[in-house]
Amino acid sequence: MRVLVLGGTGSIGAPVLRELVRCGHEVTALARSERSVKALASMAAHVLPGDLRQSGAWVPHLPPLDAVVNVAGTFAEDEEATDRALLDQLLAHFRGSGTPVRFIYTGGCWLYGATDGTVTTEASAYSPLPAFSWALRHIERLQAASNIWPVVIHPAMVYAADSGVFGRMYAEAAGGQAVRVVGAETVRWPLVHRDDLAVLYRLALEKAPAGECYIGAAITGVPVGQIARAFSRRFRGCDQDPLVITEQDAVTEFGSWAAGYGRDQLQSGDKARRTLGWQPSHLDPLHEIAQLDK
Repeated sequence: MRVLVLGGTGSIGAPVLRELVRCGHEVTALARSERSVKALASMAAHVLPGDLRQSGAWVPHLPPLDAVVNVAGTFAEDEEATDRALLDQLLAHFRGSGTPVRFIYTGGCWLYGATDGTVTTEASAYSPLPAFSWALRHIERLQAASNIWPVVIHPAMVYAADSGVFGRMYAEAAGGQAVRVVGAETVRWPLVHRDDLAVLYRLALEKAPAGECYIGAAITGVPVGQIARAFSRRFRGCDQDPLVITEQDAVTEFGSWAAGYGRDQLQSGDKARRTLGWQPSHLDPLHEIAQLDK
């Protein structure tokens, strides 16, 4: 397929882009800097110059496309407005297409609430983090749009052993600091390695029926205290107690979205396994942390 990837140089988008290219799809990606241009070229993607925040300047110049994969976000105060303007431009652009354009939209685990010990599935009710509640309106809009083949993926907490949602813990432990956790050691995070998530996006692009939704959780839930202690053992040689901070501390430091770090969640990726044939291979993040170079 001819696919536009938005966010193609990001921590989620780059693995998605590489997976699509590896499987023979023709990928175009947005680049707003020379650094991004070089990164995309190294991954064998076609480059479309443009800024996510100025979609009206580049959407009219899109090449013929079969699909869009949107894994982009600003994680700033303008994120809702940027995403809304992007949908305005893309939905208008594709309205006259001859065949429906597949559109994979990224939601997130924080559109669901704390689970209180139950496991969230795609049938569970949404209870969004206030900072991201607008995404539900955008999902509804996409699903109601004409000439669009909508698919939604809700990634769990996306990690690599030294980056993604583990990036801050890695930096603190490697820097000799106490590893911080939000809320309590017992807060559980559903997890997915970024490479496994990339495969899920590719499978959804190739196989998902219109209107479907998938939770991208390879691991149902791991207590953050276990993750923090694994980093301490690797870099400090001891099972050091994490430093527990409040959700408000996290919000003050990182922004309103960071309250999600304190959400205790269990989530299931069984639907994607069952219907798309997804087979995640990264299922032991604590072992991956233990294997990190010092």
